[in-house]
Amino acid sequence: MKVILKQAVPKVGKAGQLVKVKPGFARNFLFPKGMAVVADKGQIRALEARNARDASKLAETLAGAQAIAAKINGKTLRIEVKVGEGGRLFGAVTSQDIADQINKEFGVNIDKKDVALLLPIKRTGKYPIEIDMHRDVAMHMNVAVVDPTAEVVAEEEPAEAPAVAEAPEAEAATEEA
Repeated sequence: MKVILKQAVPKVGKAGQLVKVKPGFARNFLFPKGMAVVADKGQIRALEARNARDASKLAETLAGAQAIAAKINGKTLRIEVKVGEGGRLFGAVTSQDIADQINKEFGVNIDKKDVALLLPIKRTGKYPIEIDMHRDVAMHMNVAVVDPTAEVVAEEEPAEAPAVAEAPEAEAATEEA
């Protein structure tokens, strides 16, 4: 039996796909849960129209994402935050903070969902981030988290978070011995 999936079903297919499944699986699982519809001629035409609409939207977002990528790809974003002892932040730098700073500094419109943090930012230093606005456009930036009250330090020498965290422990171990 051919069905059109309304949402992603593990080991079957993604939303909007036309798939062939066993009739019992469709009647007993997919249809009652609203996960699929029967693939008749009208539904297939509607699917093709939806796919064409989605393709045009995807092309528009691709052009916009490429324009934004030209502005921000490879740049370093400076975020000033309050810092406690040992370079630890009060709180954390979130994807919302990064998106707001990008919007303010570069004049582009980035949503917090587009910012992919590889690690949570809880210390001063330089961190790589990715911005995923479109699946065909890869944007990479560095975020420099700095203390606004600290002396200006050379930007080529970022503070390494793991080294700072291990240094006090190493000193304590040598003092005990």
